[in-house]
Amino acid sequence: MSEIQITLPDGSVRNYNKGITAHEIALSISEGLARNIIAAKVNGTVIETNRPIETDAHLQLLKWDDKEGKSTFWHSSAHLLAEALEALYPGVKFGIGPAIENGFYYDIDLGDHKFSSEDFAKLEAKMLELAKQEQVFKRQAISKAEAIQYFKEKNDPYKLELLEDLEDGNITFYQQGNFVDLCRGPHLPHTGHIKAVKLLNLAGAYWRGDEKNKQLTRIYGITFPKKSELDAHLTMLEEAKKRDHRLLGKELEIFAFDDDIGPGLPLWLPKGAAIIELLENFAKSTEKAAGYERVKSPHIAKESLYLKSGHLPYYKDSMFPPMELDGIQYYLKAMNCPHHHKIFAATPKSYKDLPVRYAEYGTCYRYEKTGELFGLMRVRSLQMNDAHIYCTKAQFEAEFKAVNALYLKYFKVFGIDKYVMRFSKHDPKKLGQKYINAPELWKETEDMVRNVLVNANIPFVEVEDEAAFYGPKIDIQIWSAIGREFTLATNQVDFAQAERFDLYFINEKSEKERPLIIHRAPLSTHERFIGFLLEHYAGKFPLWLNPQQVSLLPISDKYQEYSEKVLNILKKHDIRALIDDRSEKTGKKIRDAEMKKVPLMLILGEKEQTDNSVTVRKQGGEDLGSMSIEAFVQLVEAEIKQQLN
Repeated sequence: MSEIQITLPDGSVRNYNKGITAHEIALSISEGLARNIIAAKVNGTVIETNRPIETDAHLQLLKWDDKEGKSTFWHSSAHLLAEALEALYPGVKFGIGPAIENGFYYDIDLGDHKFSSEDFAKLEAKMLELAKQEQVFKRQAISKAEAIQYFKEKNDPYKLELLEDLEDGNITFYQQGNFVDLCRGPHLPHTGHIKAVKLLNLAGAYWRGDEKNKQLTRIYGITFPKKSELDAHLTMLEEAKKRDHRLLGKELEIFAFDDDIGPGLPLWLPKGAAIIELLENFAKSTEKAAGYERVKSPHIAKESLYLKSGHLPYYKDSMFPPMELDGIQYYLKAMNCPHHHKIFAATPKSYKDLPVRYAEYGTCYRYEKTGELFGLMRVRSLQMNDAHIYCTKAQFEAEFKAVNALYLKYFKVFGIDKYVMRFSKHDPKKLGQKYINAPELWKETEDMVRNVLVNANIPFVEVEDEAAFYGPKIDIQIWSAIGREFTLATNQVDFAQAERFDLYFINEKSEKERPLIIHRAPLSTHERFIGFLLEHYAGKFPLWLNPQQVSLLPISDKYQEYSEKVLNILKKHDIRALIDDRSEKTGKKIRDAEMKKVPLMLILGEKEQTDNSVTVRKQGGEDLGSMSIEAFVQLVEAEIKQQLN
């Protein structure tokens, strides 16, 4: 039997017989490893551990701790959920059941069956019963005709509709126990890996995300290989409920949504607008020091602009429908990039002018499907911390490195301790479809990005098939204080737009030369970033960012005049404060200030008025005692300075 070479992640190469499986390779290394692997990545594609490997390959053995391992685990769990549903509710029909960021869901048509969250316990018990049977996930390639016949017999219109989009010869079924599903996989070796199950909630979901289709029942769940891990996750979920940015945003009067405005279009209340202004001022100050210039661009543009940039063919489904004026179609701006390219082209550039760095908090509009909208995290109107850098190849490393350093500076200020850079690359098989067909430029720019990350000792992981259509990028994954993962920002390389827009500078040889373009958005959008910060801080914004830094609490009406005097002094020092002049007891005022997450409270009474002082209480109950107004101002300014450095 002929041999193949298997390259492992550490660079070592082993020879095996053709047709060996990932499980057998793991077993050749150690029995413990073989017990723990749940999937394998072969030449960038995740497959089952029992699939034969027929050619030389780069192999990664995936465990539960690997992202693709979790995805395989949870996708298999969705099949287990479907099997349990079919056993308990005969005749149910199934839509799709993917793995998601934390767990999985399955969209189902229950028909005449009644189902509520009260039925979760029964369904969980059935899932665990089936899991203990260690049912093997069996893969079967099947013809399109056979697949159609199978689901016609099952009277399942949803799977039949999915089959319409699939090509014959690329269709697979997976079976575990008595349950068969249309699926491309991959899956666990068997259901026995699933030891702990929790169904989380129900939701309505339009079939294929289209409001015109039937609404199905979506069941969300999560599973783990150990019960202790499930217990820890449920504890985290309880804490996450307290930090839900949608609830905190309402309680703290940060933002609101209104039916007359429309879904996904947030209204920023005064406190939210104050946070936006503080973030913008901070970003603008930081960017000014880094050599950025501010620009402004309109909210709409002609169709021809987005055709020239290449965005329209790739993003049309995410853009609002066009408006026609004088026979010309206009689109709401979904991205700032082409506008900035036009600004670059508006004036001649020499190599002495480069790098050029244009920054804008540009408002963009994207038509997210109704079912995908989620608080501030998925919206249709977004204010983006955007910038584009135009530089020479020689300047690229320094510029790309400087952008990454900017991220690290922001992480420190906002207390983001855990992060990873995802180096998103293209898929060579999708050139000309998902990606611009320029293989040499893809290799060159991907090598350039990788070298910057390696030389700067920045932790990163490489991810296939997640690049922008015009070049590789860095996606920044961050974790909040309770361990929730967010995709915050991006740093992209663009080797295509300069040619599309005929952008050039005059080089040292007096010849035209195309600049490289870096797209970057370190603070994401106001919507997503403030949503993250609400959850990260549990609504307790740091002093510098809090829309109300101080609450003045006179103990009776006769100290109102003194409170106003203190307030005016604080305002002169740009300290954001309000007087609570309600006819309430001081204890009630303190409790309300705590509920509003106000960092500092000043108790004002006879002693304070006589001594021209304030008694200071911090959020959480720490008493800082009495001090002069001047000393309090210095305390606030010192704390803000410390937080921003």
